[in-house]
Amino acid sequence: MSSIIFSILAIGGFLCLYRIYQGPSISDRAVGVDIMGILFVGITALSALFYDLSYLMDLSITLAMFSFIGTLALAKYLEKRSLDD
Repeated sequence: MSSIIFSILAIGGFLCLYRIYQGPSISDRAVGVDIMGILFVGITALSALFYDLSYLMDLSITLAMFSFIGTLALAKYLEKRSLDD
């Protein structure tokens, strides 16, 4: 069962890489990078559950926070607004 889930997430990662490479606009590429971060968080969280490694869950929570902050910063940059608005 776990190999099926990891395979689906890997296929999603390759599709995100395609969107990052092929995206016609910078916002398409930003969405691809954001979804790639979400997939990576999912892979680390599932690895923590399947292999009973609690430190991977801490890593996935930290990655999710950094991904969220990075997405907010990129959205502000694309709107050409300052980060303190």
